[in-house]
Amino acid sequence: MVVSVLEEMRIQALGVIDDAAIELSPGFTAVTGETGAGKTMVVTSLGLLLGGRADPALVRVGAATALVEGRFTLDADGPAARRAVDAGAELDEGAALLVSRTVSAEGRSRAHAGGRSVPVGLLAELSSDLVAVHGQTDQQGLLRPARQRQALDRYAGDAVARPLAAYEKTYRQLRRVGEELTELTTRARERAQEADLLRFGLEEIGAAEPRPGEDVELAAEADRLGHAEALAAAATAAHGALAGDPADPESVDAGTLVAGAHRALEAVRAHDPVLAQLADRLGEVHILLTDVAGELAGYADDLDSDPLRLAAVEERRAVLAQLTRKYGEDLKAVLDWAQRSAARLTELDGDDTRITELTEHRDRLTRELADLARRLTAARTAAAERFAEAVTAELAELAMPHARITVDVRRSDDPDGLPVDGRTVAYGPHGTDEVELLLAPHPGARPRPISKGASGGELSRVMLAVEVVFAGSDPVPTYLFDEVDAGVGGKAAVEVGRRLARLARGAQVVVVTHLPQVAAFADRHLLVEKTNDGSVTRSGVQALEGEARVRELSRMLAGQEDSELARAHAEELLATARADR
Repeated sequence: MVVSVLEEMRIQALGVIDDAAIELSPGFTAVTGETGAGKTMVVTSLGLLLGGRADPALVRVGAATALVEGRFTLDADGPAARRAVDAGAELDEGAALLVSRTVSAEGRSRAHAGGRSVPVGLLAELSSDLVAVHGQTDQQGLLRPARQRQALDRYAGDAVARPLAAYEKTYRQLRRVGEELTELTTRARERAQEADLLRFGLEEIGAAEPRPGEDVELAAEADRLGHAEALAAAATAAHGALAGDPADPESVDAGTLVAGAHRALEAVRAHDPVLAQLADRLGEVHILLTDVAGELAGYADDLDSDPLRLAAVEERRAVLAQLTRKYGEDLKAVLDWAQRSAARLTELDGDDTRITELTEHRDRLTRELADLARRLTAARTAAAERFAEAVTAELAELAMPHARITVDVRRSDDPDGLPVDGRTVAYGPHGTDEVELLLAPHPGARPRPISKGASGGELSRVMLAVEVVFAGSDPVPTYLFDEVDAGVGGKAAVEVGRRLARLARGAQVVVVTHLPQVAAFADRHLLVEKTNDGSVTRSGVQALEGEARVRELSRMLAGQEDSELARAHAEELLATARADR
């Protein structure tokens, strides 16, 4: 039972298609038409719906935007439905999901799913659960060893997926450890030089033993010592003005004058509160003058004018100035530098220990990675045998009864690689294995890579065989093939049609084809036709039945819809297909 299907697509202003709707159904649908009629636009449209690259050149000349809409019926509990709902999409009744993609002539692209604007990346995520698209470019992709390894891993399922996940995790850890270790060892000279400079600076600062704020204190002391005579003279003169000269009884001083003023007011303070307040204030002034005079006397007595002390201060300031020239704009900045540098030196001095730890960690991860690589190779080798047998059996059904597929899982020596089973082999993020599909087209032929040993028709059938094998192990609801039958003809074409019909028993299969032998096996036959102006409109996509289908198959067979011989052959093909069902 097919749970998820693509029910309908509408295409507007895309390539030769002006406005066309394509109704699809479960089972096998064949899409045919003259060369250049727009059949491939079906594949292109679905590619856009599934998150493919938007090419503004696809927009029909004269149109501002191209639009592709699709309606999928989903399994309400399946991963595609959950992804869509999580992104904010709404499913219609019956778990139907409406998806649309617009492409402007300027290159802008927008995507919608379930009535909500969504990132194009979401459509790509949905595609992995909904549709497998295969065309000529996919066949060429199958020629690449990386794609062949991916195909084998996909077929193997959890048997490879579990050790591969563990391998990839360990590989990433090994890369990180290796990069850090390489940085530490290759920069050893730079780090040693940095450590020497830091050590020298810390020793220089430590020998000076600077105190926080010492530079400010010494500057003030040096200024005072340098002007000691002037300071002493000023203090003595100020003291004499305030307290008088003891050697001159006739001298007048500020203290005596203020004391006289205070006595004069005290004598009359009882008669006027204003004068009483002024008398109090004069008393305070007298006390203040007496205190200042005393401090000035003490200052003059304590003032040190020792030139030896001044020399010592200047020498100390020179030492500190040398530090500030090298390590900071002031002494605080110098001490901050020393603190940071001590921490950095501890870090640098610990690099040797860190290198030892990283080396041990790297060696441990290398052994672990080698063990995982062995397990991964064993899983791939076991899956390769089953995969080769399954694809070979499918080729027998596709008119290649004597062909045999083998899957070569091998390793390549690399002196800088990973030690595995007594060899040092190349390795990467996906393991140590190189995977290659080999084809022996007939008995006695030496197996050769499919890129060299398969013709175009054989490659098409290998591609189809691989997909059919996948359908049995990792099914996808909908398969779209764009001329996967290229290079195939005769009996082989009949067998391709028959095999696609069998694939359609458990999935929706849409095939763009030029072969009548393939189209005859379809449950639904769609014809794409251009109008006189060279465009495809709504009326240009027709579902063919009965006589109309016979005429189209006749055209495909002989280029003549009314040829009796071609019609007879077309009817015979249809009868063969019906009997096979």
